Amino acid sequence: MFRRQPVVALFVLALVAACAAPAASPSATASGTPTESLLSPTASALPPPTAAPTPSPTPSPTLTPATPSPTIAPPSPSPTPSTMIVRAYFLLRDPFSGGEVVNEPTLIPVLRTVPESPATATAAMRALLAGPSAKERAAMPQIVTLIPAGSKLLGIEVSGGLATVDLSAEFASLSPDDAGDGGVFSLRGRLAQVVYTLTQFTAVDRVNFKLEGKPVKVFTSEEVVLNKPVTRATYRERYLPLIFVDRPAWGAALLNPGRVTGLANVFEAQFRVALLDRNDKVLVDVPVVASCGTACWGNFDVTLSYDVSSAQWGTLRVWDISEYSGKPVAVRDYPVYLRPAP
Repeated sequence: MFRRQPVVALFVLALVAACAAPAASPSATASGTPTESLLSPTASALPPPTAAPTPSPTPSPTLTPATPSPTIAPPSPSPTPSTMIVRAYFLLRDPFSGGEVVNEPTLIPVLRTVPESPATATAAMRALLAGPSAKERAAMPQIVTLIPAGSKLLGIEVSGGLATVDLSAEFASLSPDDAGDGGVFSLRGRLAQVVYTLTQFTAVDRVNFKLEGKPVKVFTSEEVVLNKPVTRATYRERYLPLIFVDRPAWGAALLNPGRVTGLANVFEAQFRVALLDRNDKVLVDVPVVASCGTACWGNFDVTLSYDVSSAQWGTLRVWDISEYSGKPVAVRDYPVYLRPAP
């Protein structure tokens, strides 16, 4: 399990840029065309690279990043007028945290180009149930899903901010790999994936679940009780990294200048953000202060500018410094596509 450590000192490296995925606003019937608040359609349609860089920061003033693969393909063409962008939330295995192996993956958003439809919530759920792409599954660290294969969407209703999602029985099934804790982590994690995917839309702030048309109160395990609608806050303690970047999405394009936004729960609300180019050069580094920290979750929103001579893949890195060891902790890398300033 991820070990959350308080942090005292601001590390001296960090940086930059943000990209965003669309924030769609479906109507009460789960319809509506998504709007893009931070990215143009061209920028937001980028596919993830073959592999995400492996984090290797040091507590010294010089950060030594991993090198992205030179074979990473450029972004695909922008979506046509008959497509739209939605987000799906999977989980990223975090192999590094101050020298500790993290056994439990945490949530990460990815972008999907889907056929244009007024039923945006339905489109996002179908993208989620389809699972990570081959490139995402092959990434290092790997992107995974806790939703069982064969799970089907039977319906969605949205009213007054509440989404009621009806899923097939396969969604509640457990595999032998889930036996360690009775399936609790896997069951709650797949619920978290659905909740974060549906609440990307401004018309949804809480979610109820059905299986095969019947409301769910106890979800397979007696420890997974759904006696009231669940929200993003329900799952953030266990399924978010200490520094959760919600925008840009993993493998997305980055505006220049651009924004990095999300949630953090770190000592004194302070951490670092860095942007590295394709040659591992630190383009920008900045300290960031969330709206709350040390045993509370705070929002952060930082706008960053960077300088590259040509479009290329780079790395967005966030991390904190352990109060006890002075080493980087809560490290997370995101591949991002960088563009020269206009």
